Amino acid sequence: MKILKSISIISLFFVLLMSCGNNSVASQSSDKSGPEYSSRWICPMHCEGSGAAVAGTCPTCKMDYVENQEHPHAGHNH
Repeated sequence: MKILKSISIISLFFVLLMSCGNNSVASQSSDKSGPEYSSRWICPMHCEGSGAAVAGTCPTCKMDYVENQEHPHAGHNH
């Protein structure tokens, strides 16, 4: 009886943990309107608040920005 109760509690904890994680990942990945996705130069890690009109470095993770291939001006150097 004690084993069944332990298994039930662990299972419930696992289900709750997984359901919470899925909601936050879905909401983060679906909103791609911020500067970390829409700027000409973006952080490869898409850190919140990163992105710029010119090449540079991400203030959060310190990685070099890469050119956003989905930006309308990608590849143009004028």
